[in-house]
Amino acid sequence: MSLAKKKKAAGARQQTVDEVVASQAGDDLAWESSVRVKKSKATSVSIPSELAARAAVLANLHRESGLDGWVERVLRERVELEELAFSRAKKELAS
Repeated sequence: MSLAKKKKAAGARQQTVDEVVASQAGDDLAWESSVRVKKSKATSVSIPSELAARAAVLANLHRESGLDGWVERVLRERVELEELAFSRAKKELAS
């Protein structure tokens, strides 16, 4: 599939989602209850210098502007994978 077709398909999907959301906007039963989220405090993590040097090379290969951004992206992806695995395991145990 060409890039133009992919963009067009993604735009069509987004428009469909937008239409569904707009149609359900006034229906309180269509929405889950609101969730309060507290912003966590920033923290620092120390890693060995050898590991930091290896990570810096990978960040550069991925054309990340800096090591911090690359580490944050990788960590975010890993946390999302772990949360998904945990929720699936929880569902399997419940059934």
